[in-house]
Amino acid sequence: MSAVIKWGIAGTGRIAQQFAQDFEHVPNGQLVAVSSRSQNSADEFASKFGIAAAHAGYEHLLADPEVDAVYIASPHSCHYQNTADAIAAGKHVLCEKPFTINPQQCLDLIALAEKSDVFMMEAMWTYFLPAIHKAQQWVKQGRIGKLRQIKADFGYPQLPFDPKRREYDADLAGGCLLEMGIYPVALADLFMQQDPVDMQVLAHMAPNGVEDDVAMLFDYGDQADGAVAVLSTSYRARLPNVACIIGEEGYIEIPDFFKASECSLYELDTRLDHFEDGRESIGLNYEAIAAGEDINTGRQQNELVPWSTTLRFQQHMAAIKARFK
Repeated sequence: MSAVIKWGIAGTGRIAQQFAQDFEHVPNGQLVAVSSRSQNSADEFASKFGIAAAHAGYEHLLADPEVDAVYIASPHSCHYQNTADAIAAGKHVLCEKPFTINPQQCLDLIALAEKSDVFMMEAMWTYFLPAIHKAQQWVKQGRIGKLRQIKADFGYPQLPFDPKRREYDADLAGGCLLEMGIYPVALADLFMQQDPVDMQVLAHMAPNGVEDDVAMLFDYGDQADGAVAVLSTSYRARLPNVACIIGEEGYIEIPDFFKASECSLYELDTRLDHFEDGRESIGLNYEAIAAGEDINTGRQQNELVPWSTTLRFQQHMAAIKARFK
């Protein structure tokens, strides 16, 4: 029988609350601790979700002997140090996306993890959703024919502009690419499973020089028979947040793909198939369950989001940033 993994949460923001909310759907895990910069915030979070230990300061969470694994939900500019400290403390790590803010930080954490015996994974929850798995299954079954295009966008208005707001703060690695753009970048990688040979990028900058709107065109070249990905992200507008996986014989539409609960298969204008997962959770439970299974079996990496995939996300986003004008 598998052991129940005891989790601690670093951070008390929106995504941390959603993660905690979904834990009633994680049979192999238990929330035992939370940390925040302030004791009051930690206490309120612990009370809301029935968590036994509330710590002021991340170091106290890492020192808690009851904690097996840490879910890092701090601002992404803190992910590198938080993850490095967790590895040093011998804690397993599930770290929110983006895993780091540049490829070198990612490489450094992989090197640290390789020298340890802990599990480490980026929390790319989209990869674990049943509707995404169904879409992958349809592609593998050849139901849309040869892959020709991937279209995906993810954007919500973050207005008015405020340079001190986390999403825009240049000192906190602000900008829509790392915050939201990672979702379409990751989806393209999931279905293409290879690097683009070229990319074109158009970016709009906020007054402080942080990108607030990005449009991307990935060219996968002859090796993918001319397939392309058309991706976008924005702080300036609410985008449709839809993904389309397009083949020469049909296409798959995934509404709100980043949190996908359904997908549809089309041939021309006719819907041939539809899948809906009917889940009661937000969907973050799937990645927590998968991480717990890996920890219980002694794996350091997850099969769906291995370290090499997380590094590719970082490399792709760095290549995009290098094309900002």
